[in-house]
Amino acid sequence: AKVFGYTEFRSGQEAVIEHLLSGRDTLVLMPTGGGKSLCYQLPAVHEPGLTVVISPLLSLMQDQVEALQAMGVAAEALHSGLSSEHALSVLRRLQNDEVSLLYVSPERALQSAFIERLQAYQPRFIAIDEAHCISQWGHDFRPEYRQLKMLKETLPGTAIHAYTATATQQVRDDIVEDLGLDEPEMLVGSFDRPNLSYKVMVREGAADQISAIMDRHPGESGIIYCISRRDVEKTSEQLNQRGYHTRPYHAGMDDRQRKANQEAFIAERVETIVATVAFGMGIDKSNVRYVVHAAMPKSLEGYQQETGRAGRDGLEAECCLLYTGGDYGRWRAILEGSDSEPTEGAWRSLQAMQEFAGSVVCRHSSLVEYFGQSLDGDNCGACDVCLGELDQ
Repeated sequence: AKVFGYTEFRSGQEAVIEHLLSGRDTLVLMPTGGGKSLCYQLPAVHEPGLTVVISPLLSLMQDQVEALQAMGVAAEALHSGLSSEHALSVLRRLQNDEVSLLYVSPERALQSAFIERLQAYQPRFIAIDEAHCISQWGHDFRPEYRQLKMLKETLPGTAIHAYTATATQQVRDDIVEDLGLDEPEMLVGSFDRPNLSYKVMVREGAADQISAIMDRHPGESGIIYCISRRDVEKTSEQLNQRGYHTRPYHAGMDDRQRKANQEAFIAERVETIVATVAFGMGIDKSNVRYVVHAAMPKSLEGYQQETGRAGRDGLEAECCLLYTGGDYGRWRAILEGSDSEPTEGAWRSLQAMQEFAGSVVCRHSSLVEYFGQSLDGDNCGACDVCLGELDQ
């Protein structure tokens, strides 16, 4: 409570932290909004020694390090985006035992010079975030994650903790095998978010449909996700012309402007952010009351994570997906045109998303079943199918 300001744990956090302190390898599946990062940040602050967090998301690393430093935690990051002077000062602090929590990119973690340093420092434990990136069956496969197995080989006495918000059973098995985890404790949270209401609508006049959703939430915070940067700019502009207060957010923007827009949203100087999926990673804003997907996302895993940014305070929130059959074709073209060959997992995730959008089955039930869980009861009372709103 003194450092992080919390007086109680969220569901599952305490069990994860206890296992982590026991020194065993773990695989933690905690859906978005469950408070994954606290599970490795709290022991890092509480226990002596160095904790290393491997994350592929530079903006997330930076956000978390800044937030931790503001709380007085000795946190630093090492990645390719740092100047050589900054990187050297971080390495000096490490050498002087002045860092308790170090965030690194997977590329940096795999450098032989860095691994030698780790062998000298003998970190208390290593947390691997976004661990689903290791699996070809995951929706976001990254080949460099495969090489992280060498951490177990070069640091046999260090416990490895893998974290992900989204993983099917096949992906979980891959994580354990490909990281070389030693009889890990598997900790899986519930994938259902009963306070979220899910609605899927055929897109026809998106600006009107989004306006109607925003009008149901006057003065409240929301996120609108678009596929491309151009869609983000256009949608934000259209809504502002209608008198709403929105700001855009995507990877093509100037760093300062993007950060300013994010901070304006968090500080509630602007109600709504229109974004590509680059937005939201690690953003701990509890009172997002609606999430709109202005087009179908490329995976059911992504949809589950992005809608999971709504209603983190446990209060009701609305998640609306606007889609047409053309969205599937658009994603096919993007995947086929990408530099790296799309994996079987990427195609499977896209197909699952398409089936979810076009189905007439309880949305809550469909989501949790995809992740290998089941829902109690026949009617969730919080989706367009169960509420009989499909024709609206």
